[in-house]
Amino acid sequence: MAAITITMSPTEALDALRLMAWLSPGYPVGAYAYSHGLEWAVEAGDVRDEASLADWIGDVCERGALRNDLILAAEAHRAAMCGSDAIRAVNDLALALAPSRELHLETSQQGRSFLDATLGAWPCAPLSSLTEHLPGPVAYPVAVGLAAGAHRMVLAPVLAAYGLAFLQNLVSAALRAAPVGQAAGTRVVAALAPRIARLADAAAGAGLDALGAATFRLDLGSFRHETQYSRIFRS
Repeated sequence: MAAITITMSPTEALDALRLMAWLSPGYPVGAYAYSHGLEWAVEAGDVRDEASLADWIGDVCERGALRNDLILAAEAHRAAMCGSDAIRAVNDLALALAPSRELHLETSQQGRSFLDATLGAWPCAPLSSLTEHLPGPVAYPVAVGLAAGAHRMVLAPVLAAYGLAFLQNLVSAALRAAPVGQAAGTRVVAALAPRIARLADAAAGAGLDALGAATFRLDLGSFRHETQYSRIFRS
């Protein structure tokens, strides 16, 4: 039986490499400084081992910020693909959805840093033009969706990669804040990756009316983290 060889076009390969660079831990957005409330969850005892970490992150992904982020990134991607100034309204909504000062800082600082780094390293005329509509704070998912759309990247892998990066950043935070080792963290990533793929697939076809979250304990914990006595993260 003859072997089947599947090859990527140069454009597909370049897009894949660009995505890996944009969403890698080394991209200068400061993601390592944020735990999205996980540090308080550890302090409160909500996250104490591998199983509780998987449950906590799973809820954040499916019922909290990640699902909304994916929908917002998809909407920003669509606006960029058609060169629409609707990107301003999408960004305003994304920033308004941040339930606390720290989570607003988390998304806006990373978003602005992402756009600045991307414009510097991967400049393109559509991205420069669209960014003029966003002179102030920029939500991180909006920045990623905007850049990907401006570069005419396919939406589905962008959303999947964003979701995986979100998951891996939370696991990385847990390795520093919780009694969870690297092997356990890797198992959490492997266990939740299929759920990330399903979320990304659903978000690609969802609209802004599908936005919503139900992680009230995380939101309240984010307020409490602002005055937490001992902390290493900014959220």
